[in-house]
Amino acid sequence: MAGSPRRQSGCYERLSASGKKKRSPEENVFFFSKLTYSWFSRLISVGYKKPLERDDLFELNESDSPYTVCPNFEKQWRKEMHKSTTGLMPSYIQRVLFKKTSFHGPSLVLSLWQTFKFLLIKVAFLKATANILAFMSPQIMKAIIMVNENHPSPYGSGYGYAFALFFVAVSQTLLHQLYQRNNMLAAVKIKTAVVGLIYKKALTLANSSRRNYTTGEIVNLMSADAQQLMDLTVNINLLWSAPFQIVMAVIFLWQEVGLSVLAGVVVLLLIIPINVLIATKEKRLKKSQMRYSDQRVKLLSEMLHGIKILKLYAWEPAYQRKVMSIRECEVDVLKSSGYLTTYSMLTLTCIPFMVSLATFGVFFHLDKENVLTATKVFTSISLFNILRLPLFDLPSVISAVAQTKVSVSRLEDFLCADDLNPEDVNTNYNGTDHAVEFIGGSFRWEKNGLPVLKNLSVSIPEGSLVTIVGQVGSGKSSFLSAVLGEMEKLEGTVQRRGSVAYVSQQAWIQNDTLQENILFGANLNRPYYELVLESCALLPDLEQLPNGDQTEIGERGVNISGGQKQRVSLARALYSNADLYLLDDPLSAVDVHVGKHLFEKIIGPSGLLKSKTRILVTHNLTVLPHADLIIIMEEGRISQMGTYQELISKRANFVDLTRDFSSEHTSEETTPMKASPSKEEDQLGRSLQPREPLKHKNSSSDQWKILTNNKEKVATGGMKMSVVLKYLQAFKWRWMWLTIAAYLGQNALAIGQNLWLSIWTAETAEVSDFTEWKQSQNYKLCIYGLLGFTQGLLVCCGAYVLTRGSLSASRALHRQLLDNVLHLPLQHFETNPVGQIINRFTKDLFIVDLRFHYYLRTWLNCTLEVIGTILVITSASPLFIVVVIPLGYLCLAVQRYYIASSRQIRRLARASHSPVISHFGETLAGRSTIRAFGHQERFIRKNHDVVYENLIYFYNSVISNSWLSVRLEFLGNLMMFFAALFVVLAGNTVSSSTVGLSILYALNIIQSLNFWVRKACEIETNAVSIERVCEYANLDKEKPWIMSKRPPVGWPDRGIIEFVNYKAQYRKNLGLALNGVSFQTQSKEKVGIVGRTGAGKSTLTNCLFRVLEGTEGKIVIDGIDISTIGLHDLRGNLSIIPQDPVLFSGTLQSNLDPLGKHSDLELWEALELCDLKDFVQSLPEKLLHEVAEGGENLSVGQRQLLCLARVLLRKTKILVLDEATASVDMETDNLVQSTIKREFYNCTILTIAHRLHTVMDSDRVLVLDAGRILEYDTPRNLLQRNGAFSEMVAEAGIRR
Repeated sequence: MAGSPRRQSGCYERLSASGKKKRSPEENVFFFSKLTYSWFSRLISVGYKKPLERDDLFELNESDSPYTVCPNFEKQWRKEMHKSTTGLMPSYIQRVLFKKTSFHGPSLVLSLWQTFKFLLIKVAFLKATANILAFMSPQIMKAIIMVNENHPSPYGSGYGYAFALFFVAVSQTLLHQLYQRNNMLAAVKIKTAVVGLIYKKALTLANSSRRNYTTGEIVNLMSADAQQLMDLTVNINLLWSAPFQIVMAVIFLWQEVGLSVLAGVVVLLLIIPINVLIATKEKRLKKSQMRYSDQRVKLLSEMLHGIKILKLYAWEPAYQRKVMSIRECEVDVLKSSGYLTTYSMLTLTCIPFMVSLATFGVFFHLDKENVLTATKVFTSISLFNILRLPLFDLPSVISAVAQTKVSVSRLEDFLCADDLNPEDVNTNYNGTDHAVEFIGGSFRWEKNGLPVLKNLSVSIPEGSLVTIVGQVGSGKSSFLSAVLGEMEKLEGTVQRRGSVAYVSQQAWIQNDTLQENILFGANLNRPYYELVLESCALLPDLEQLPNGDQTEIGERGVNISGGQKQRVSLARALYSNADLYLLDDPLSAVDVHVGKHLFEKIIGPSGLLKSKTRILVTHNLTVLPHADLIIIMEEGRISQMGTYQELISKRANFVDLTRDFSSEHTSEETTPMKASPSKEEDQLGRSLQPREPLKHKNSSSDQWKILTNNKEKVATGGMKMSVVLKYLQAFKWRWMWLTIAAYLGQNALAIGQNLWLSIWTAETAEVSDFTEWKQSQNYKLCIYGLLGFTQGLLVCCGAYVLTRGSLSASRALHRQLLDNVLHLPLQHFETNPVGQIINRFTKDLFIVDLRFHYYLRTWLNCTLEVIGTILVITSASPLFIVVVIPLGYLCLAVQRYYIASSRQIRRLARASHSPVISHFGETLAGRSTIRAFGHQERFIRKNHDVVYENLIYFYNSVISNSWLSVRLEFLGNLMMFFAALFVVLAGNTVSSSTVGLSILYALNIIQSLNFWVRKACEIETNAVSIERVCEYANLDKEKPWIMSKRPPVGWPDRGIIEFVNYKAQYRKNLGLALNGVSFQTQSKEKVGIVGRTGAGKSTLTNCLFRVLEGTEGKIVIDGIDISTIGLHDLRGNLSIIPQDPVLFSGTLQSNLDPLGKHSDLELWEALELCDLKDFVQSLPEKLLHEVAEGGENLSVGQRQLLCLARVLLRKTKILVLDEATASVDMETDNLVQSTIKREFYNCTILTIAHRLHTVMDSDRVLVLDAGRILEYDTPRNLLQRNGAFSEMVAEAGIRR
């Protein structure tokens, strides 16, 4: 093995560094271009001409990439982990944010502050400067009104003030966009840092801690909680800027109305307790919503990963109801949150009005001589408008702090969870004789659990072959986990030497090409790579693939067989050229002849690994004579140990074990796995040489049924009206019309309030009888108050109906999405990563639940505000219409020019999020393998790569938003300038109250116009989420679950299965997987189905369950063509024990009987028949014992026995065993077989098996090859013919 590639620990290159880069030109452009983002125009132009692609976008600066951000943050987190107290400044910040008085654990917030404090301070400075500029505009407006009052001539300082107003507005625009860009950059850096740390933590998490965090929960930490932290960062400056703006506004208002402003301050102080109450309630609701979201995502993740079982058992409706039940609880929380939003909207509208009403009312009553002039009123109203946003945002950010506290707490709990203790295993063992040594070692999985391995003491010589055998649950796999350091050590010593390669019992396969799965990050050494392929018997598989070893394997290896998964996993280990090989029963999932080949060519005394240390867990006792040391495990202890001859001579349990193994007359002999040279050469030739064209060129083997494509399709073009209509239909039309009416009314009343003030102040300027005027003030004040309160009422109505409509849309779209996903054919899940689907249920539904209706509401409100503003200004200065038409046209032109790029960037960003989730889930599934190979750093780097790709879209999106805002606000500034200029030109032809009203609305148009266009763009870009949620409705579905034709009750009652010239293919461009198959079973007949890899065995099962629909012919069960009835009527009356046992998190009871049809007594009877009753009774919770995600707290054998118990409860007339005992020991295999014979004696049984002895006592055996039937007869007759079956039996060494 001298030519094999060797791993260089820690030396991993950046995976994505090979592509052509398009560096951002921002660093090399002039100052003006930077300030206005003109350098980005070239990308907007490209996007306008054609749909943008990844190569069109600008790269991130290195300082903003995860390759820089994550290590910097991890350094600060490590420092924080060693501290018990925090510094003064961050401690104060945390006390303000999270109301903590002491800190005994590491603080996530403090670590983030230490890492990004300079960027955050820069952002705060820009925010402060922009806020100061915001208060200059009302003062300039005041000066213009005073010029009109005192100098009615159109000439003079009025022009200067108009230009000053324009200059200040443009400066504020540029500064604000600079703030926004840096603020978003700081926020995404924080999210990137936290996501990177979560990923790294997931790789080091101890198994005891891992049981407390399911995959769905950890994914939620990465998506929802990290996003919540990012959202708070975006608004964190409001905590100080909002009070700053309020204080500044009060100071300027004091200059206008004096002591009366204190009345407004009192109103503000009275509102604070309400805001605190709302924030507290929001905190509780957020916590509840996240809990339900965790449960929903966790259940969905398990369902999608176990979708084959759900479909084969017809359990989709039951699990659909479970998801919908959780979703209803989540929607109830969203409803309560939506009603709180009603109060928030009332605050936004009514607080400024109430402050102004209180201020003006007190102003009149303090002094009878006080008069409201246009200068005082409109300057005050302008200041009140500035108060509007901070008064609204402050409660929102307080609520966000409350919500983020929950997220931070969850993140800190996860990041502080126990890690694997590297000191549990001494990897620096310098002994010269032994590769692995245990000295009195005891281990457990859970922190407070009982020991699983007890008092292990064994020394494993270097270069030896050690086999570990024992019954199901005896601790064989746990022994390997203890060597890897995956278990918690209670006492004793365990030490090992050298690098490790690990082949897990359930093979872990990456969603990558077959070659990359084998190389596993190492460089390609072509001669040695081909030797590995040959040794692992993978060459015939490569011949069947259009792209050879470049063919992509689906997520979790869904499109390859269990045997091929194990051989790829073994090839990965073999290629790594490690010093120590830990092999967890890799031979169980392969055919007997392939298993013999693998042992002889790789594992055995003459294999490629003959000079390496090999620890092999096995149920195949034929390999024991070749072992240098045999370890027999029993209840977590080493019961016996020695060589094969030593154990035989002791005549103890080992002899019983071999006797049990060989008791059946059809069992494989326990003679050594050795063949004569001629036979070995012949066998190898059959295994590795190319087959006939009929067998592979024109057929599609089961395992390679579909080539995957994990790159998500990205839509192009404009937003389809059908997407909007789907949302509005889900929203319900009545709520939409009521929302429009409510917002139309409230905007009309808002204009009415300002017009009333304008009329009021105009009368003040022309009053002749002061006494008469004074008497009318109370009346005018009451009208003003009535208008405001009526507006507030309509705001509440609008928020309420919007909440009802949005909840209706959330329910309907989620229900449709879930229903569409569950009706997809199984092939879809085998060709698309689960992360793509999960992304719909998380990121996209988040937009539907919480964002899209907000954008609709804001756009509607801004539309009405813009229309009202233009009407008011035009009525004051008719000449303004000449300016507003071309400027309005330019606004629309800019929007259409921009929207094409923005929409496509958002689509690309949505698609780029799926690989992040998929890679994260894949890492969690294979963390033990990754740790065993020592590839943590490489996978962390790969995570940075996928995050980097996602950030590129975010970066380009932020810049495009700034590009749009600068141009829109500049156009708005021009509108404001011309509005001011025209009233100055008008001179004494307009009153000062008209001047004030016109400029007041002109100041508002900047923000209203910007919001209007931006929210229109947001609607179009976020409609991508609705488009993605709805796209599953357009995909091909499997046949209906229930059809009009129903089989009779009790069908099938005989169990006669007939295939009539049946043909099937997985895709039109692939060959036939079954080619003219015709055979018939008898009632209660036991049929064994055998064949080499790719013969069509699993395809036959898929066709029987209509997972794969035929192209010709038919399948008849008890006289009914199965294609004429619904899928659930078919699958619900069949039973299958699959090759891979799938369990879901929940109780043992729910796993055995998810439909709740059986009593506890029936469950115990089924467990007793499966020899699990004693085990379950020993558990504290018995039937209510919690099964970990994927059944991780049970051995593979125990999981398979539970699957057998499921079938016993179903009591159907037809049973399919799909290599059901491949992962269990011989004793358990015999138990399963005897149970099936006894309990299913009156059923038709189809058995697909690698172990030929399991089909030797079948009534008949069906031999398949390349989708055709070679032989079909009794085993005795087939053996006498000396045909294909006889040859296979001879290869397996089975006595006839």
